[in-house]
Amino acid sequence: MDNASRSERSRKAALEAATRIIARDGPGRLTLDAIARESGLSKGGVMHQFRTKEAVLKALLERQMDHFEEFSTRYMAKVSETSANPHLATQLATVREAATSPNSAALALVAAMVENPGLMVLPRDREMKRVEAIKAEAEDPELALLRWAAARGLLLSSLFGMSPLSGDEHQKLFARLLDDDQWRPLEKPAKPLATKARTAKSGAAPAAKAVTPRKRA
Repeated sequence: MDNASRSERSRKAALEAATRIIARDGPGRLTLDAIARESGLSKGGVMHQFRTKEAVLKALLERQMDHFEEFSTRYMAKVSETSANPHLATQLATVREAATSPNSAALALVAAMVENPGLMVLPRDREMKRVEAIKAEAEDPELALLRWAAARGLLLSSLFGMSPLSGDEHQKLFARLLDDDQWRPLEKPAKPLATKARTAKSGAAPAAKAVTPRKRA
């Protein structure tokens, strides 16, 4: 095995060990010594890949973000021709995947928040772009964002152990959030003011109000 392959193998082993430690013991127990024990690498081998715990967290966060970015790309390709809101559908499905994945990206996010809130700039920038895409395609942007926020709430409440819902109930709720047909009746109709503005701009006179003839005494 050449040096590059050996180095990549050690890096992967260290990150997988870090994920297990976070999932089992919590982010507060993540140290370079703990990673060395969990992975079977020497501490020097771990430090050759990552000089600090923050570097481990950043790499773990980027790795999980890339994993779900690939999932999003595949899902978008599948629904882009069939869904009226492909960006929303993709993000709802990705959040559901994160909630059910055994090595969820949420583990890395929690660890990053606890140890260094500044690392949250990485996922937040991506989320801002996704939100803008969801709003741009939606007939009712506010309703679309409510669906997106509800999915994120299901993920976070489950992650922090605050959800009273079973796994089956979570899946049913995610399925409902993904079903456009159930939300279409709640979409806001076109605003009357917009219609009036278009009429005034075109120069067309508003329709005359019907006059009801008065009855004779």
